[in-house]
Amino acid sequence: MKKITIYLIIFIILSFTLSSFSVDLSNVKYGDIIFQNSLSRQSKAIELATHSKYTHVGIIFYKDSIPFVLEAVHPVTYTKLDQWIVRGVDDFYVIKRLTGSDSLLTSDVIQNMIFEGDKFLNKRYDRYFNWSDAELYCSELVWKVFERGADIELCELKKMKEYDLSNPIVKAVMQRRYGNNPPLEESMVSPEDIADSELLTEIYTSTKK
Repeated sequence: MKKITIYLIIFIILSFTLSSFSVDLSNVKYGDIIFQNSLSRQSKAIELATHSKYTHVGIIFYKDSIPFVLEAVHPVTYTKLDQWIVRGVDDFYVIKRLTGSDSLLTSDVIQNMIFEGDKFLNKRYDRYFNWSDAELYCSELVWKVFERGADIELCELKKMKEYDLSNPIVKAVMQRRYGNNPPLEESMVSPEDIADSELLTEIYTSTKK
């Protein structure tokens, strides 16, 4: 009897845990953009430099009716949506959608976006934030997939020097990566730049935080 009780408790805990990570997919579409706060080591520096609520971003696509997030980590890959969510701080995430997506993101456009995104698969994460296709960081990947696959520029690009590089944490990261010659004129885009796009509408915010 005691053993059965223990198994029952374990089952209840596991059921609660799995259900807490589940995502309501009834309103999630191809091309939705999902944001979170990453647990990566550089996340704090990104937050400070960009004054951002979010430090990681990806695009939702479906494979065999299962939602995946196309993201630039190491390397660029597709990650199951549930797995992507639990990697963030407090499982908190926000989903935004291109306004007018029903007419703008047709099935042909979505397929073209997937085609363009797949070109980047297995490329290394770009820790130097260069605007090239050799390596990519998260918001760069999202911006380029929309621009090349849907002919939509989600937001204007910025120069590195336009971000807030004054914080000591940011300065330390910059010094380690660039020495005394940071590429201040390099074109960049941050998760916050995309999140603030006038072209996007927020459709869901998780309650965990």
